[in-house]
Amino acid sequence: MTPDDTALLTDLFNAAVAAADPAEALKDHLPEKPKGRTVVIGAGKGAAQLAQAFEAAWDGPVEGVIVTRYGYAAPCRQLKVLEAAHPVPDAAGEAATQEVLAALEGLTADDLVVALITGGGSALLAAPPEGLTLEDEQGLNKALLSSGAPIGVMNAIRKQVSRVKGGRLAAMVGPARLVSLVVSDVPGDDPAEVASGPTVPGPATRADALAAIRAWNITLPDRIMTFLNEAPEDAPQPGDAVFEGQEVHVIASAARSLEAAAALAAERGLTAHILSDAMEGEARDIARAHAAIAREVAAKNRPFTAPCLLLSGGETTVTLKHEGKGGRNSEFLLAFALAVEGCEGIAALAADTDGIDGSEDNAGAFADAGTCAAMRAAGIDPAEALSLNDAWSAFDACGGLFVPGPTGTNVNDFRAILIR
Repeated sequence: MTPDDTALLTDLFNAAVAAADPAEALKDHLPEKPKGRTVVIGAGKGAAQLAQAFEAAWDGPVEGVIVTRYGYAAPCRQLKVLEAAHPVPDAAGEAATQEVLAALEGLTADDLVVALITGGGSALLAAPPEGLTLEDEQGLNKALLSSGAPIGVMNAIRKQVSRVKGGRLAAMVGPARLVSLVVSDVPGDDPAEVASGPTVPGPATRADALAAIRAWNITLPDRIMTFLNEAPEDAPQPGDAVFEGQEVHVIASAARSLEAAAALAAERGLTAHILSDAMEGEARDIARAHAAIAREVAAKNRPFTAPCLLLSGGETTVTLKHEGKGGRNSEFLLAFALAVEGCEGIAALAADTDGIDGSEDNAGAFADAGTCAAMRAAGIDPAEALSLNDAWSAFDACGGLFVPGPTGTNVNDFRAILIR
């Protein structure tokens, strides 16, 4: 890949991330100050930066607890920031969740609770229901992550197996006013799906969860299945009186980030086409569809005319069949590289906007028509690496990894395909 193409694709990623910057996103969504206390709680991979921005913008004292991923903390003056494991919860996450719950004790009608919710909160808020343990919740997450099911299906199940998800955390606010500020990392930007909706109830029931398990042929631990079949009640529903008067605002999303990248492309003289901000499906299948469009443009100037840029977002999935290194964006791009091999004039970046893709420290990777040849020259068979879910090793061998580090926000997958 040429240095110019790498620089352009990196600039587009940075523009997308900047559009979801917590300080900018919060500006127009600060709630009215209360007579009493302001308690801030939060969870997610971008929650600490959001909390830091809230502190800077808020005129008055605040208190509360934020849970974020290891390595993602940001210094706050008044708010307590705790770190825990992602994507599989750990004991630190369970202890941090207890501190979040403790912060909600003793609230009155004069108090304000601000919930800062970003993607990743499903794992970071670990609170198994009565009768289950942290080990059970870990087993649930591992099974879901390897199932290949879309995020909506995983969340429908998670919401029924938790003391805080599916609106349950909001139900604990009591008489206080609750305002949820959500950075969406889910296709469709439904706030009830971000972090499995701890403060935003959704309509999913235990029956829906069991139906999804059957439809997607998901194998869950026996204790989880027993709980789902015997639990005394569903997650609370949106019409429940306990949620009356609560506010929810989506303050940043993939759609806005892709629009920012498209605007930068226009400044650079390129027409950008946003294919979708809500793509779901198996990463390698979505990659082959993107590659087919890119090849059609490069060869026949349809459905778009080159030079141009194709942009897309959403959240793909990977059905793990082997324990290689990587994540969904790296796997997407390895499948894409195989599909465009030898087709000159195509260059691409796929990356997670939080800065970390899957199991390693890269956000994603770069690829072009010569990437697979470079992998083979380095001793890696790209097709074999794809079959082993080992995209990271393939891109590491050819120097194609993209490693910006944690970005402080999270609006999920970002894909940019340049066609010269």
